[in-house]
Amino acid sequence: MDDARKNYDEMLAAVQAFHDKHQLSQHGGEDLPYRIALMAEELGEISACVTKGKTREALAEECADLLILLIGTAISGDFKLDEAFWNKMGQLGNRESRIIEGRIRVSEFRET
Repeated sequence: MDDARKNYDEMLAAVQAFHDKHQLSQHGGEDLPYRIALMAEELGEISACVTKGKTREALAEECADLLILLIGTAISGDFKLDEAFWNKMGQLGNRESRIIEGRIRVSEFRET
């Protein structure tokens, strides 16, 4: 098993252990709408780090919180996040980029 896969497996196991320890599945902690609300909250905290000039360490901590929630959402939603990641990266690799309002966008541009 390569290091990247091992690392993801270890992160997945750690998040699963956290879910088990706190019995998230038995107490609504794996409810997907609830998890979306938690992720939105974390995005707000990430935004605050950037807009309020907080430290790089604070930003890293908030990003880690979001990553933990994403991995937990994969557990709750019963899908393999690492596989979804690589599938999406494959799709993104085939997309075009454009400069829109001075910033780069990589998207499925649809002609209207």
